[in-house]
Formats: sequence, C-alpha cells, structure tokens
Amino acid sequence: MELQRGELHPDARLYTVGALIVAFALGPGAAPPAAAQSSVEVTPLRLELKAAPGGTTTQAITVSNTGKDAVRVRATISDWHLSRDGSPQFVTAADPKYSASGWTRVAPPEIVVDAGKDTTVRFTLAVPADAPPAGYRTGILFEFGPATGSPIAKPREVVFKSRIATLIYVNVGEPPAAVDLTDVRTRALPDQPTQIIAVLKNTGQRTVRTRGTLTLYDKSNAVISRTVVPDVPLLPESEREVAIIAINPDTPRPPPGEYRVEIKIDVGLPALIVGETTLKVS
Repeated sequence: MELQRGELHPDARLYTVGALIVAFALGPGAAPPAAAQSSVEVTPLRLELKAAPGGTTTQAITVSNTGKDAVRVRATISDWHLSRDGSPQFVTAADPKYSASGWTRVAPPEIVVDAGKDTTVRFTLAVPADAPPAGYRTGILFEFGPATGSPIAKPREVVFKSRIATLIYVNVGEPPAAVDLTDVRTRALPDQPTQIIAVLKNTGQRTVRTRGTLTLYDKSNAVISRTVVPDVPLLPESEREVAIIAINPDTPRPPPGEYRVEIKIDVGLPALIVGETTLKVS
C-alpha cells in the first residue's frame, strides 16, 4: 500500500464516545437516588448494514432485563450525529440527506419485560429506489421505566429513567472515500495518559472507520513504543478528533527527551494517511 506523508504540529484536545444516556426527573424538594443504574442490556449497540436502492431488510435487537423488577421498554427512532470529539448527539438531523430515520419502522414500540427475561424488538428499513449512494444513519432509542404507574413524575416523587441507543449505519452503494488528516496535536492532563489527537476531515459521502498505528521513535530512529489507532467512525462530510494513547502502557516509559511521533491511518483509501509530530517527555 502506498504512503502519503504530511508534516503536522502538536496542540491539545480529546475524544470520547458512548451510547448510554441516563436522566433523572425530580419533583420539588426531592433528592436524587444515591446509586441509580439501569438493569437493562441492549444487544447490539451498533449495526452496520449494506443495502441497495429499493432494498428492504428486517433486523432484530435483543433487550435483556437483568434486574429484579419488570420494566417498561419504549423504542423510538431517532436521528443522531457525532460531535467533534465523537460523542453521539441525538437530535433532529442537521443534514437530513444522510438520515435513514424516515425509512425505518420499529415493532413493538412498547413492551413490558419481566425480570430475568429477554425480548426481541425488530426494525424494518426500506431504502427508497432513488436513494443515491452514500452512508446513511439512524438509531433506535430504548427508554426504560417502571412497568406500572405513570411515567410522569408527581410532586415530590422521583422517576428514574435510562436510555440506551443502538446506532445504525446504512451503506448504500460504494461512493468513493475522501479523507484528509488536517492536524495532529498532543493532549496532556494530570493523572491521565498523554494522547495524540488526530483531526480527520471526511469530504466524501460514505462513512469510514479508522484503524492503524502510532509509533514513537527516539533520535536514533529506534522504535520506543507502538499503540493502536482506535476503531471509530467518521461520518460523511464531517470532521472529528481521534484520540490515540501516545505511549503504550505495556512498554517502559521512555526517558525525558523529545521523540518523533508517526501516525499511519487506514480508512480504505488506496494510500495510508500518514502524519508526524513531536512529543516531549518530561
């Protein structure tokens, strides 16, 4: 595979991602519970589907109640996007041309799951015949609440709800990938491993995922440490930051000095994306 190189420079920022959202609804004068947590699991949390214009697919999602009480599960379809640091944001699609929510139906939309039991929620996705090749997306939000009673909090009553999302990627056709590495910078926080932040810009119309390596070299060009670039999505026509641990925690910490950092990222292009910067170890 051919390599492309570019000189980039250090600075700071961070990446994180998650799909679990927890919310509290508190009545006047009520105190939040000391340790409230969801006892429901959803599998899978991510689905990547290949589809053709005019095609239809039905997929199953398993909801498991691992708690001691029955729960009411409500399933809704939601648009989402990723913030610059990679966190899912469940809001109305900012760019509806990549939304697959209008193509999706879920059943059943509401069900009670007994303690220790599993249930299956299915969704059907029908791609329009005129859908152009692109990377589309939607999501299924599962909200959990008490099996009985009103989901609306009464005065001085605490209602605990949690939501888990299954993120759905729908790849229609094979549009060409187009990704650039626009910056590389370091991020160092107290009591946390130093990170290298790679800023990637996707100018194409397909979702790609990252993989690769970060290698640390000393002045003699000897390899000091090698870490893996995390597998994260880069949505169409978007820019995001990917955080990579600068020094492999399984290797000895290098002595103080300046080191060369080389990042090689594979997003499915004919050539690897390669960037370099420096890291000062104190």
